[in-house]
Amino acid sequence: MNNKAYKVLEFDKILGKLASYTDSDVVRERIAQLSPHAVLEDAKRAQRETTEAVSTLLKIGSPAVSLSVSDVNGSVRRAESGGTLSPAELIAVSRTLYVARRMKSYLGESTDECEILHSLGDSIVTERAVEDRITSAILSENEIADDASSELSAFRRSKRNLNAKIKDSLNDMVRSNHYKKFLQEPIVTMRSDRYVIPVRSEYRQEVQGIVHDSSASGATLFIEPIGVVNANNEIREIEHKEQREIERILAELSALVAEKGEVITSDNATIRELDFIFCKGKLSLDYGGTEPVLNTEGIIELKRARHPLIAKEVVVANDIRLGEGYDTLVVTGPNTGGKTVTLKTIGLFSLMAASGLHIPASDNSRVALFEKIFADIGDEQSIEQSLSTFSSHMVNIVNILKQVDSSSLALFDELGAGTDPTEGAALAISIIEYLRSFGVRTVATTHYSELKLFALSTDGVENASCEFDVESLKPTYKLLIGVPGKSNAFAISKRLGLDESVINRANEILSDEDIKLEDVITELEQNRAKAESEMQYATRMRRELSDLKDEIERERKKLKESKARIMEEAHREAKLIVSDAKDEANKIIRELEKMRIEGAKNVDERTGELKSKLKKKEDSIDKAISRASKPKKTFREPPKNLKEGETVKIISVGETATVLKTPSKDDKTVRVQAGIIKMDVHITDLERVSDNTTKELVQKYVKSTGAYMSKTKDATTEIDVRGQELYEAIMNVEKFLDDCYLAGVSPVSIIHGKGTGVLRKGIGDMLKKHRYVKEHRLGRYGEGETGVTIVELK
Repeated sequence: MNNKAYKVLEFDKILGKLASYTDSDVVRERIAQLSPHAVLEDAKRAQRETTEAVSTLLKIGSPAVSLSVSDVNGSVRRAESGGTLSPAELIAVSRTLYVARRMKSYLGESTDECEILHSLGDSIVTERAVEDRITSAILSENEIADDASSELSAFRRSKRNLNAKIKDSLNDMVRSNHYKKFLQEPIVTMRSDRYVIPVRSEYRQEVQGIVHDSSASGATLFIEPIGVVNANNEIREIEHKEQREIERILAELSALVAEKGEVITSDNATIRELDFIFCKGKLSLDYGGTEPVLNTEGIIELKRARHPLIAKEVVVANDIRLGEGYDTLVVTGPNTGGKTVTLKTIGLFSLMAASGLHIPASDNSRVALFEKIFADIGDEQSIEQSLSTFSSHMVNIVNILKQVDSSSLALFDELGAGTDPTEGAALAISIIEYLRSFGVRTVATTHYSELKLFALSTDGVENASCEFDVESLKPTYKLLIGVPGKSNAFAISKRLGLDESVINRANEILSDEDIKLEDVITELEQNRAKAESEMQYATRMRRELSDLKDEIERERKKLKESKARIMEEAHREAKLIVSDAKDEANKIIRELEKMRIEGAKNVDERTGELKSKLKKKEDSIDKAISRASKPKKTFREPPKNLKEGETVKIISVGETATVLKTPSKDDKTVRVQAGIIKMDVHITDLERVSDNTTKELVQKYVKSTGAYMSKTKDATTEIDVRGQELYEAIMNVEKFLDDCYLAGVSPVSIIHGKGTGVLRKGIGDMLKKHRYVKEHRLGRYGEGETGVTIVELK
C-alpha cells in the first residue's frame, strides 16, 4: 500500500483518534502500524471484531477495568531464566492477571453472536492464587508489606522497638539541663541513617560519641552519643536481615511467575488484543460507524457517507457509487464545493474498511478491497496554479501510472490543471484512458468541460457534480451522480450585480458547443429530478402494493378459516341429526317388535301411526340438513341514509369500515374502506355502527396507542424534537401525528434539525410504517431543508 496515500487521505488522523482510546504504549504502537488487510477473509474478521465490540459496548457498557497493561514478556522470560523480578515488574504481572480475570467475567456477559470475543474470553486462564500472593506481598514499587512473611514482620517489629528506644534516650538527653548548653538546638536528627544530636563545636569534648557530619560553617557537629551506638548498630544488622528477607520474597514470587509464565504471557497478549478491539468499537460509536460489506470486485457503494473528520453538525451525507456500471467517475463543481472531500471520503473509507474499522455510513454500504490506493490531492485549491505546481502533480501522476494494476484505486484532484486548458484537458482524458486500460477504478475532479463531454460519450465513465445553490450563492455539498456540474458563472455574476449587457455579451462569445453542453447539463438535471421523483413514487407504490397484498392475504386466510369453521359446524350438526334419527328409528323398531311378540290388537293401525311418525322425522331431518349446509342468515333491514365518513360493519367478514361513497337509487352497492382495502359492498351486507359503538372503538384505539382526542383549535401544525433522544422523539412524534389526524390537520412539519442525522433517519423509518401517513419528504429550500420533514396525512 502507498504510505503517501495514508497522509494525503488523512488516514493518520483516524489512527491518531483510534490511539486516543488506550493508555497502553504497546497498543498505541500497534495502532500506529495499522494498515489495510490484503486478504478478504482477514479484513472481514477484523470488521467482525469491531462489530462485536460495538455490540458488547452497547449491551453491557465499557469494561469496569482499564485494559492498559504493560508488556510483561521480558519480565517473564527473565523469571524463567532464574532471575529475580523487581517489585514494579511483579506489580505489572499482578495487574495482568487481575485484568484478565475481570475481562473473562465481562466477556461472559456478551451476546452469543460475539464468537470472536467469546473465543478470546475462553482463552484467558485465571491465576487468582498468584495474583493474590503478589498483591498481598507488594504494596508499591518501593514498599513490601510487613506481612509478606513472618520473618519480615518480626524484623520490622524489632527495628521499630529499637528506633523508639533510641529516640527516647536521645530526647531525654537533649531535654536535660546538663546537655542543653552544649547543643546548637534541642533536637534529634539523622545522619548516615543513624540518630545524632547537633553539638556546638566548642563543646565537642563534653559529649562522648561518634561525629558523623558537621555544618557548612563548622560551628555544629552531628554526634551519635556513645550510649546509642550499640542500638544503632543493632538496627543496621536488622536492616541487612530485612533486605535479605525481601530479596528472598521477591525470588519466591519470581519463581511463581516463572511457573505460570506461559499463562501470564498468553493473558497479557489477549488483554492487548482486547484493548485494540475495543478501541475500534469506541471509534465506531463516536463516528456513528457501521460494518461495510467487503468485496474484491472493485465495487464501492457508500450510502449516506459522512467524512469522519468533518464536524457532525455540518457534515453532509452523500451516496457514492463506483465500479458497478462504470469504473471511472468524473466529478465537477465549484471550488470549495465538496469535490475534494468526495475524493478523500472514497479513499479514506477504502483504507478504513480494509483495516477493520467501521465507516460512518448507512447499513449495507459496500467497499472494495484494493491492493493499492493512490491519491494525487493537493492542499491548495486556488484557481491560479503555477507551472511548478503542475510539474509536482505530474511527477506524482507518472509514479502512479507506473504502479497501477487492476486491483488499484486512483484518485486525482483537478486532473490536468495548472497548464493550458486545452492541453490539460487532453492530458486528463489520455490519463483516464490509460488507467481504464488496466482496469483501474478511478475518480477525478475537474473544471474542464472536455472531461464532462468525454464522460457523457464514453461507456464506463460517469459524470458527477457537487450541487451549488445559485440563490444563496453557496454550495450544498450534495453529490449528484449522473449529472455533470454547471459552471453557474453567469448566474452567479448576475446575482452579484454584474451589468446584464456584460453577461449578454459573454453569452454571445460562448461557442455553440459550450451552449449546447450547458443545455444538455440543464436537461440532465431536470431528468434527474424527474427520475428521482418517479423513483420515490414507485417506491411508495411498491410499499403500498406490498401492504395491500399482505392485507388481502390476511382477508383470504380469514375467509378460509371462516368457511372451514362453518363446514365444521354443519358437519357436527349433521352428525347430531343422524344420531337422533338412528335413535328414533331404533325406538320404533323395538316398539313394532314388541307388538308382534305380544300379538297386540290394532297392529295395522299402530303401524300406520309409527310410519307416519317416522315420515315426519325424515322430513325434519331433510330440513335440518338443508339448514345446516347453509350459512345462517338473520334478516336485517339495510341501513338508510348512509353518509360519507360514517362507520359501518361489513356483516359477511365482521370488519368495521368507513363509507367512501353512498349508493345511488339504481345501484345498491356502497364504496367503503376497511384498513387499506377499498371495496364495493352490497348495502344489505352492511350494518350501521351506533354512536356508542363508534365511541367505544375510538376509546379502545386511544387506549391502545396512547393518543388523545384534540380539538382542531388545539392541534398545532409542527413539532420540534431537536435535542431529544431518538426513542423520546419518536414517542412524541407519534402522539403529535395522532392528534393531527384526529383533528384533521394536514400537512404538518417535524423539526428534527440537521445534526448527526440520527433523528432524521429514525423518524423517517417510523413514518414509512405509520398508519396515518400518506407521504413524507424532507423540507425544501425555505422550509428548513434537511432539518425538517414535511408529512401529509391520509
